[in-house]
Amino acid sequence: MLYGYKFNGNFSPEVGLYYDPSKIVLDPYAKSVISRGEFGVLGHDDNRWPQMACMIPTAENKFDWEGDSPLKYPQRDLIIYEMHVRGFTQHESSRIEFPGTYLGVVEKLDHLKELGVNCIELMPCHEFNELEYYGYNSVLGDYKVNFWGYSTVNYFSPMTRYSSSGTRNCGLDAINEFKLLVREAHKRGIEVFMDVVFNHTAEGNEKGPILSFRGVDNSIYYMLAPKGEFYNYSGCGNTFNCNHPVVRQFILDCLRYWVTEMHVDGFRFDLASIMTRSSSLWDAVNVFGSPIEGDLLTTGTPLSSPPLIDMMSNDPILCDVKLIAEAWDAGGLYQVGMFPHWRMWSEWNGKYRDVVRQFIKGTDGFSGAFAECLCGSPGLYQEGGRKPWNSINFVCAHDGFTLADLVTYNEKHNLANGEDNNDGENHNNSWNCGQEGEFVSISVKKLRKRQMKNFFLCLMVSQGVPMIYMGDEYGHTKGGNNNTYCHDNYINYFHWDKKEESSSDFFRFCCLMTKFRHECESLGLNDFPTAKRLKWHGHDPGTPDWSETSRFVAFTLIDSVKGEIYIAFNASHLAVTITLPERPGYRWEPLVDTGKPAPFDFLSSDIPERDLAIKQYSHFLEANLYPMLSYTSIILLLCPDDNA
Repeated sequence: MLYGYKFNGNFSPEVGLYYDPSKIVLDPYAKSVISRGEFGVLGHDDNRWPQMACMIPTAENKFDWEGDSPLKYPQRDLIIYEMHVRGFTQHESSRIEFPGTYLGVVEKLDHLKELGVNCIELMPCHEFNELEYYGYNSVLGDYKVNFWGYSTVNYFSPMTRYSSSGTRNCGLDAINEFKLLVREAHKRGIEVFMDVVFNHTAEGNEKGPILSFRGVDNSIYYMLAPKGEFYNYSGCGNTFNCNHPVVRQFILDCLRYWVTEMHVDGFRFDLASIMTRSSSLWDAVNVFGSPIEGDLLTTGTPLSSPPLIDMMSNDPILCDVKLIAEAWDAGGLYQVGMFPHWRMWSEWNGKYRDVVRQFIKGTDGFSGAFAECLCGSPGLYQEGGRKPWNSINFVCAHDGFTLADLVTYNEKHNLANGEDNNDGENHNNSWNCGQEGEFVSISVKKLRKRQMKNFFLCLMVSQGVPMIYMGDEYGHTKGGNNNTYCHDNYINYFHWDKKEESSSDFFRFCCLMTKFRHECESLGLNDFPTAKRLKWHGHDPGTPDWSETSRFVAFTLIDSVKGEIYIAFNASHLAVTITLPERPGYRWEPLVDTGKPAPFDFLSSDIPERDLAIKQYSHFLEANLYPMLSYTSIILLLCPDDNA
């Protein structure tokens, strides 16, 4: 049986009311939404918005979890992989039975296990309408869709068109397929996070459709001005009224459902700063149940203790899962390092991304800020009582350049989006290594590969939680497009054939670096490193250079498993020979050097010529020296010196 609601009442947009009894609207609490069954295919009579209906769950809706329970990894031990369910396996080279689906992800989970990932962050999997922006794209000769899914129709329903079964069995099969993905990920030791969009919905502004929330009670669910206008802190037409009592209870109920019923391990909140803004109809009686002297706030004012964040942080169910904020919004609120946190919330560290990009490409004035990033950004998180693992470190994400494009393009190339290259971020802190685009000299290609390894190494040796973007492990390119929200094609698809081509090179390097991070006790610390454990160096030991023109940062780290580790970054265009710290009775042995060709960039124990490769540096190492090429990074390990 399917159902929907009709609401009687006034249709008076000028006061924020949109009751229309001719519309059948979705139950906001519906567990599955039924409409079209196939991704990207128009409905009857080419309808982009065919009538949607809700599934009635029954007691027979059982799923065999096979004893599944939460993995509950300490957050400091995570390596997160941001991925798109459809994009991960839709490309023909995936060669699987159900491409572009939850089952497709299950078929490829072993790839993630090999990569060393123990947490996947799924881009939006709540029900959305990919045909929302449907229109012919004359540039590519195909059709634009809402591929990313940041435009929710229903928050309790998994996206049915990511299911191999579509709308079969009234959507129940889609629910069970999502559960299967979570169960199989847990079997492989991989946690599952969801990217959730509680900042706006697909109903848009006053010109948008009446689908659910607007028809139920527009003035409650959306942030409105006195004359019914929609506040637009999301940049997408409306703003969810998160701190209204009804709405915040709805959000809490939703998150609990995904934890208890679907076994999800954590959430990343898109444009989370909106959840800290005061609601419309804001007053003390409305929010707290009693008046407070002088409590007058305009709609959308940032709150130091937002009721919604307070409730989520102290909820007995949500306190056991990971909560990650994208700590900014489209209305200019930027809260990285300042998001209300109750010592629970982590943040996408956008400042880490910007500083690391600037330093690695050789921009002056960033050595000190780069060193702070390596330590888990204590300047952002220490004073408020948070830990390094409250910083989610990333260099690339779905929004912006891929890792390969970051070292290939100085400028965005977004013509394929059909907006005359006017969309997308203009300030990318990227560097093409000397020539723009893919068709360049061999020397530029070699430098780009070095830079990709430098970025990945930096991510793996930084305190905090590293996040990798899907496809970066083989060097996926989007052709310089930094805003690929509308492409259901090769631009956004993971190319499994390219991954196989690079398996002997960059993919191998990434796998070995994640393995190294997991092995080291000192690279996922519970607290910020102190001078007892970490010492800074320059070209000479113990003399770091924090000047404006410094492009060299090095440090040693005491590790209970590896002993002592020496890590250095040379972001200069000049090669340098560095002097290593003296350790009587011990010698430094090279492990990683991004200036070397594969497989000598990472001297793993299975390389036949490993001893010979180390011997080639013996005359330097015996003199306590090491030569570094321009734009390279190294890791050395301290070993007992048998000849001492």
